[in-house]
Amino acid sequence: MKRIAPVLFASLLAGCSTTPERMPDSMDRIAQEYLLLQMTIGEKEPGYIDAYFGPDPIAEQAKAEAEGQSLPLLEARVAALKARASEFADDGVKGDSMEERRARFMVAQLTAARTRLRMLRGETLSFVEEAKGLFGVDVELIDLATLDPVLAEVDQLVPGEGPLWQRLDNFYSRFNIPTDKLQPVMDAAIAECKRRTFEHIEMPDNESFTLAFVTEKPWSGYNYYQGNYRSKIEINTDLPIRLNRAVDLGCHEGYPGHHAYNALLEKNLGVDRGWLEFSVYPLYSPQSLIAEGSANYGIELAFPGNEQLVFEKEVLAPLAGLPTDQLETYARLRKATRALGPARYTITSQYLGGEIEAEEAKELLQKYQLVSPERAAQSLKFTDTYRSYVINYGLGRDMVRASIEKAGPSQDARWDRMEKLLSEPTLPGDL
Repeated sequence: MKRIAPVLFASLLAGCSTTPERMPDSMDRIAQEYLLLQMTIGEKEPGYIDAYFGPDPIAEQAKAEAEGQSLPLLEARVAALKARASEFADDGVKGDSMEERRARFMVAQLTAARTRLRMLRGETLSFVEEAKGLFGVDVELIDLATLDPVLAEVDQLVPGEGPLWQRLDNFYSRFNIPTDKLQPVMDAAIAECKRRTFEHIEMPDNESFTLAFVTEKPWSGYNYYQGNYRSKIEINTDLPIRLNRAVDLGCHEGYPGHHAYNALLEKNLGVDRGWLEFSVYPLYSPQSLIAEGSANYGIELAFPGNEQLVFEKEVLAPLAGLPTDQLETYARLRKATRALGPARYTITSQYLGGEIEAEEAKELLQKYQLVSPERAAQSLKFTDTYRSYVINYGLGRDMVRASIEKAGPSQDARWDRMEKLLSEPTLPGDL
């Protein structure tokens, strides 16, 4: 059996030997049913459960019962459990106690579960409705033409002939990490991300991860959290990995990103508090906006100002055997093109809504994300797989940044706020 806090295991055994009618309701009992319910939904949709490190008997029970659970029945169970959890969320006035936040977190997660079940049953939701239902945020879609001034700014940085995306791709390509240098460059980047994070956040003593390079994936990197403070991090090498991605992936997938986030939740909420629900992570839930947003902002937090540029120039570029003379332009281009992020929401919305076909979507991605046809195709492959999930990266980062930087300009204060965000039942509305 996987590790579980002693007090939690005792309550699990008690729940198995006592009928629900004879026990007063509690968040611990709701959490046990929540875990079984989420795992059962996961049996209906591969990939729905991003991580599970709870009791093996619950996973086994979910697998055994899934065949007899129709989607309408699962949706009814979700609605009933959400109503019970809502009773513990507040008394009409939003409270800030950890117990109330725990209940609100579960209510939000169950709202997302019901939305996903509606989608699995064939209900059509707009991009905005889907994002709201699954991730708990309102998305504003922009007119793509409003980004033309950004394109003009980038055009000035890479003058020449040919489409702008092609000129930018050609410039970026000089910073492709050679295949035989990928392992040492990634190792160095992750080590630096870890060092900077450990200066501010206390992590569990036995935390660790493994790193692997893979192909034929719709994403650039993925963290498979395995419990007991361990992760398996995979980096996709279908397309060349550019120099800046070493730090980006090291922070995002590792420290202070997904590995740190999951380990802190397991330690502070699962083990120390015995909250069973934090041993499962359903991918299509508000938790993902916090996870992706904090992982992306974590890059800026760990490498404020021009510190990423300095590290790339002094350490990573020489290690990769890459030139350093145009790294400043490389950094300016990355900063300028970041403003194009919201274009992806609009393009994704139009594509998923049937307003544009795949080829037009790729063309728009090339124009407004300034990527090659190959990278546009990979981006669309991600959309086909994960749909509105894309909003978690940019919008999530912006929301986390705004929340963290309310602490003021002090880096120590920002790190303190980040650690709290990563260690508590944080929802998008809490930001």
